[in-house]
Amino acid sequence: MRHTLLNTIEGRLLLSGFFLSFLLMAVIGFYGITEIQIAKTLVLVFIAHTVGGRAAGIGLCIYNGFGTFPTIFYNFYIEVLIVCFTYAAFVLSTTNYLRNEWLIKFMARLHGKALEKKEKIEPFGWIGIFLFVMAPLPVTGPVMGSIIGYIIRLSFLKNFTATLMGTLSAIIIWFYCFDFLEQRYHMIQYLFAAIVIIVLIPYLKKIKKFITDNKDKKNKINR
Repeated sequence: MRHTLLNTIEGRLLLSGFFLSFLLMAVIGFYGITEIQIAKTLVLVFIAHTVGGRAAGIGLCIYNGFGTFPTIFYNFYIEVLIVCFTYAAFVLSTTNYLRNEWLIKFMARLHGKALEKKEKIEPFGWIGIFLFVMAPLPVTGPVMGSIIGYIIRLSFLKNFTATLMGTLSAIIIWFYCFDFLEQRYHMIQYLFAAIVIIVLIPYLKKIKKFITDNKDKKNKINR
C-alpha cells in the first residue's frame, strides 16, 4: 500500500508537505537559537495561516520589520505547505487511502463548503479558481480553491497553477496595500488588530467552550 500511495500525485504531495514542514522546523529552530524574535514571528505567522488569516500573517511580517521578499516568500511558503497537506488528505480520504475517522469528518466539512461554491466557479474553470483563491473574502483561499478544482475535475496541473498563482497574487496585493498604509498613515497596527479580531470571530464559541470545559475539569478535580 505504501508503494502504491507514493506512486500517486497525492502521495508525493503529502511527502512534499512533510519535507516542507521539516525545513520550516529547522529554520525556526535556527532562529530560536540565534534570533528569538524572528522565530516567534515565524511561528505566529504559521498559526495565523492555519486558522485562515492570510492577511494577518502578512501584517505580522510587516509589523515585525520583514522586508518585501521575506514577507512574500514566507507567507507563500506556508500556504503551499498547508495546501500540500490538506489537498492530499482530502483526495486520499475520499479514495479510501486514509480512513481516520476525525480526518474523514473534517474533510467532509470542507467538501460541503466546496460544494456550496462549486456552481459559481465551475463555468469559469481555471480563471474561476484563480479569482476565488485571490479574493480576500471569507471561505476563500488556496485550500478551498484546490478542493473545488478537484471536485470540478480540473487537471492537477491546471488546479495547482490556478491555486498557487492566485495565492501569490493575493499575498503580493495584501503586502503592498499594508505597506502603503504603514508608510503613509502608520495604520498597520490598527489594521492588524482588526484582522486578528475578524479571524478569531468564527472561533469564539470553540474558545469559550474550551475555557468552560477546562474550568469544569478543574472544579471536579478540586472536589
